[in-house]
Amino acid sequence: MTINWTEIENKWRTKWQDNKDFETNPNDKPKKFITVAYPYPNSPQHIGHGRTYTLADVHARFYRMKGYNVLFPMGFHYTGTPVLGMARRIKAGEKEILDGLRNIYHVPEDAIKTFVEPIKIADYFHEEIKSGMIEMGYSIDWRREFTTIVPGYQKFIEWQITTLKEKNRIIQGSHPVGWCPVDQNPVSQHDTMGDVEPKIDDKNFLIKFKLGDSIFPITTLRPETIFGITNLWVNPNTVYKKVSVDGEEWIVSEECAKKISFFEKKVEITGEIPGSEIIGKTATNHDGREIPVLSAEFVEPNMGTGLVMSVPAHAPKDYQALMDLKAENHELASKLEPIPIIVTEGYGEFPAKEICEKMGVSDQSDNKLDEATKELYLKEFTDGKLNDKCLQFDGEKVQFGRDKIRVWLQENNHLEKFPVLENAPVRCRCGAECVVKVLNNQWFLNYGDEEWKELARNCLDEMNILPNNIKTEFVEVIDWLHERACARQQGLGTKLPWDNDWIVESLSDSVIYMAYYTLSRFVNDGTVQPENLTKEFFDYVLLDKGDVSLAASTSKLSEDVINTMKKEFTYFYPVDSRHSGRDLVQNHLSFFVLNHVAIFEKNLWPQEIVVNGSVMMDGAKMSKSMGNIIPLRAAIKDHGADPIRLAIISSAELLQDADFNMESVSGIQSKLESLLEECSRLKKGEIGELQAEDRWILSKTQSKIAEITEAVEKMRLREALHDILFTFETDLSWYQKRMQSKGREDVSGILHQINSVRVTMLSPFAPHVAEEMWQNLGNSELVSKSRWPEYSADKVDAASIQAEELLKSTMDDIANILKVTKITPKKIVIYVNSDEVKSKIYRKMLSIMVGGQNNMGVVMKELIADPNTTDAKKMPDFVQKTIKDLHSESEDIKKMKLEAESFNEKEFLKSELSSMGQKEFGVNIEVYSESDEDIYDPKGKARHARPFKPAILIE
Repeated sequence: MTINWTEIENKWRTKWQDNKDFETNPNDKPKKFITVAYPYPNSPQHIGHGRTYTLADVHARFYRMKGYNVLFPMGFHYTGTPVLGMARRIKAGEKEILDGLRNIYHVPEDAIKTFVEPIKIADYFHEEIKSGMIEMGYSIDWRREFTTIVPGYQKFIEWQITTLKEKNRIIQGSHPVGWCPVDQNPVSQHDTMGDVEPKIDDKNFLIKFKLGDSIFPITTLRPETIFGITNLWVNPNTVYKKVSVDGEEWIVSEECAKKISFFEKKVEITGEIPGSEIIGKTATNHDGREIPVLSAEFVEPNMGTGLVMSVPAHAPKDYQALMDLKAENHELASKLEPIPIIVTEGYGEFPAKEICEKMGVSDQSDNKLDEATKELYLKEFTDGKLNDKCLQFDGEKVQFGRDKIRVWLQENNHLEKFPVLENAPVRCRCGAECVVKVLNNQWFLNYGDEEWKELARNCLDEMNILPNNIKTEFVEVIDWLHERACARQQGLGTKLPWDNDWIVESLSDSVIYMAYYTLSRFVNDGTVQPENLTKEFFDYVLLDKGDVSLAASTSKLSEDVINTMKKEFTYFYPVDSRHSGRDLVQNHLSFFVLNHVAIFEKNLWPQEIVVNGSVMMDGAKMSKSMGNIIPLRAAIKDHGADPIRLAIISSAELLQDADFNMESVSGIQSKLESLLEECSRLKKGEIGELQAEDRWILSKTQSKIAEITEAVEKMRLREALHDILFTFETDLSWYQKRMQSKGREDVSGILHQINSVRVTMLSPFAPHVAEEMWQNLGNSELVSKSRWPEYSADKVDAASIQAEELLKSTMDDIANILKVTKITPKKIVIYVNSDEVKSKIYRKMLSIMVGGQNNMGVVMKELIADPNTTDAKKMPDFVQKTIKDLHSESEDIKKMKLEAESFNEKEFLKSELSSMGQKEFGVNIEVYSESDEDIYDPKGKARHARPFKPAILIE
């Protein structure tokens, strides 16, 4: 059956829309509030974007079917500068961006002409993205839609930012930020090409040496090493600049002069000096010691100040560079010896020398030096202690002494901060390379505050994070976060209420917006106007502060309206599950936690965060330059929404990067087409007396319900989908084989029941085609409104599952023997175990191995220790083979065997094998137990029978 995807999807989307199935208000049901990061509309969504939203939609649909009242809303993030930079590049006629709009996204020329206005870009792609979300079947309550520049939302942001300031979470001061020198604005992830978050290392310091009358400044991450300096390095091929910096004359590289001009310093280039003229001179350090300047071509002018200090006792690169000069009989270098200042367990007096020799470093260009540096620096930081050459800091642990020495040098005007971009180069969307700028009188969220961090850690401790192993990334981000600019002077957004020269920065206005979803429908339908949304209104509705009469008097709203809105917020909040991509852990998702704990009481803190990886296309990262970006709407048009949804989900588990390819889409289309055809043939029918295979397939269906439900709850969606599409298929194929061998035609009722369960569980994943299947199965209501199947332990017949597993494994063993021997069988004989001793040992081994114990020695020790199974020591071969048997079985099967009553293997196989044997192998199969008096056993095979592992004779 070939499916017309467009026709089916339009049909069911229209029904959902007409029924208003996804519009929800407070009711008597338990609720689930599921949100996903709203998109920034500066381009259409491609298949990669579809992953996060599809996963969230599956989650929402699943909980709806579980009986929850699910709110799944959507907004659009207009705030910030990306569309400004984009409009500027379009106005300038930049070829790359225009080619992308025309050839990848197929934007009409008349629309492109309007894109010189930033708002036109956002509006156009807003509608594109929304249309794609509707076409993908996302179960969104669109009544709550908003953009971040509508007046109602801006009132909400004014309240949010004012509340943070009142709680002393916003400070004004001087701090380093990522900065676009063209846009003259701080930049964050959404402002940069490739969505790169500028990471600032503010633990980089500049130490001031003297060279004659000039300052000779050198950057370092390790200020404690000043006591071990032997020399300074200068690149002889670099022409350095003489620069007036706040009245002092510095000698630095030209690149450094540009950097420090953004540090709120008065910078003027006054002259220049070649590096070759500096070499051989001496500089003076903090205590007046003369330090020689040596030549080193490895010194890069764009790194730090373009000058390097040498600590060869503890820096592998410095040690090797010094040794290289000594090997050339360099006169000055030959007089220098490393000065050890750190004592570290496991290393001798000169750690850098030791690690270079251990790793076989050949010269200063050896790549192994990076690894040596990383290993030694970490070891010295965590375990090292400063020695007596470090004066008053003698005996201090490096990790504590470092800060004390930094403060001491700073107080004596020998040190300044020199923040750098850790992940440079980072480019603004306007095309300019970003720098670090120290902003004065800027407004900052004080994320460096330790009390605030501790609240966030408490929230993370009590929150469910999926997958759990990403929790450490959140903890690390909370640890390193420091002050973050929350305002800028360009872009779309909300003005700071107390300083209208500034606009609230785009990541700062997207941290608690989920709360606004609960109120936005009242603004959208005209029940309230933006001017009604006063501070007292928000305080009462969202924080339960003040009283309703005060909120009513300031907002000019009736108390009934205010209490209705408060009821809506109180019912839906807190957020039950927040979905986003892994790239937002380092900013948005961590800010989401920090701002919630700052503003709301603990009972309103978020309950769960779900993080997913990105999407690759045929093994490569999606990018315009690779030419592998497929717009989501184009993919839907060509292949159907459900196949795209399933291909995205089936390509990886949650945190893995999904590798999407069109071949998988075709395979999924075929699978869905065959399942739809199957559903068209099945009719509801009476289920008569159950036979062995019926009890098995019904029990297996219950097991699958339990497994798939757990997988979806834990967002192991690839696993759940694989079970629905393929494991069910495997089980049904075996069932078909069983009933065909018996010539049965009375199973339509069972098949209808099982496929009904299967289609119900497929519904959150492939909602459109599942509705069509459900209808074909004879149902009048929608499957998306039906109840998710409930697991019932009473419906699981453990004996039938282990019996059928025995039958399958026996048939497989016969088939494997025939495949290896290549004989045509005339007689097949099966021998089942009837030795009571073996049976006791087997059951004891089951009890030991449930839980994963497979060690022969451990198992044997426990068997011998039990008086009932002590005979195991005489049967090591049996024990070893049984361990192998059990090791190959699933944990569930082992548990079932252990919990079930023993059953008669001989009687079961005798009754069920004959028809299967004749059908599969063309002969009848005889079954004996090893103790039968009339046994036919010419080769003595029977004694090899083990519980659930019959011996086989084929003649």
